[in-house]
Amino acid sequence: MKKFGLAFQILVGLILGVAVGAIFYGNPTVESYLKPAGDIFIRLIKMIVVPIVVSSLVVGIAGVGDIKKLGRLGGKTILYFEIVTTAAIVFGLLVANLFQPGAGVNMAGLAKSDITKYVEATEKVTSHSFMDTFVNIVPKNIFESLVAGDMLAIIFFSVFLGLGIAAIGEKGKPVLAFFQGLAESMFWVTNQIMKFAPIGVFGLIGMTVSKFGIASLLPLGKLVLAVYVGMFLFVVLILGLIAKLCGTSLMAFVRILKDELILAYSTASSETALPKMMEKMEKFGVPKAITSFVVPTGYSFNLDGSTLYQAITAMFIAQMYGIHMPISSQIMLVFVLMLTSKGIAGVPGASFVVLLATLGSVGIPLEGLAFIAGIDRILDMARTVVNVIGNSIATVVMAKWEKQYDQDKGQQYLESIKKGS
Repeated sequence: MKKFGLAFQILVGLILGVAVGAIFYGNPTVESYLKPAGDIFIRLIKMIVVPIVVSSLVVGIAGVGDIKKLGRLGGKTILYFEIVTTAAIVFGLLVANLFQPGAGVNMAGLAKSDITKYVEATEKVTSHSFMDTFVNIVPKNIFESLVAGDMLAIIFFSVFLGLGIAAIGEKGKPVLAFFQGLAESMFWVTNQIMKFAPIGVFGLIGMTVSKFGIASLLPLGKLVLAVYVGMFLFVVLILGLIAKLCGTSLMAFVRILKDELILAYSTASSETALPKMMEKMEKFGVPKAITSFVVPTGYSFNLDGSTLYQAITAMFIAQMYGIHMPISSQIMLVFVLMLTSKGIAGVPGASFVVLLATLGSVGIPLEGLAFIAGIDRILDMARTVVNVIGNSIATVVMAKWEKQYDQDKGQQYLESIKKGS
């Protein structure tokens, strides 16, 4: 298998998983065999994400050592994320209005899924105000945040630790050396874990198909098509334009991240792509300080695919119930999604939780989500890919904005990938 690239191996795992799942559809025994492989792989990724983020951030921020520069970067990053995610919401509404995926859907022929866990998650997060979200960015116990994987709190602490190491000069060098060694060690661990990726993908996809079946897509085929077409057009038109304005191209990111994109699609988990994406964006000419700050922050604030999906799905449910959504209601939906999509970032099943927290405020029945919960995994795979592409492009945008992007280094890395392929 060594002569075949990781992308090819993952693709084989994906195809075999679909085939096995389809053959043994409805057989719970198959799920019990496949599930452990997928769970182990996801656990391995979760195991390394926090150490990589902490060590990379500390090293990167310590290298900057200037709180004013960091504050400027943070402000620009949040502003860019807000603009792009808002564009994704508007683009999603445009697609939903053009495609009308919910028009003419026979609800009597649709199966309902249990969404109790999402309702419970919504109740927990909606008890907090929008301002509470920002208050909770500051950890009261960093070890508790590390265990919980609270990314925003971890970023906050790591940034201050990096600044502290830079501030004490020579005394901080042993601590900095520790984190440099930890970062390099964790990237080695990541390379070893990636060898297990094809097996993990096989288990995850096989389990999903055997549980829900391919036939479950047919009644909601128009929604699936609208989401996939919308995602594709957004990536090509909006993200492609942003990449071009940065002096590069969308295809450059696809070439560099082909392994990570296939992995993200197969697992429907952005975390699986995070470690290698950070490493590759640094090789592509983005400084470590920017990569280590922008990528983890983007996983909470720059979910382009998720917000686009939420807009399309909200309109789909309204159309399915025959609810007219005038321009004023759609504008209100944009503003509500802008707030809720940021306010509960990082919650398991966040896209569903955001929709539950949003639909009621614009008069759309919440129970409509129960009809699409069964195919959410298929939709999640697409939005995860868009999230990964959006965050990778964001690192170059910030590097260019800060005038720190190394164009020559990026071009050399891209050429080496072209030769290797």
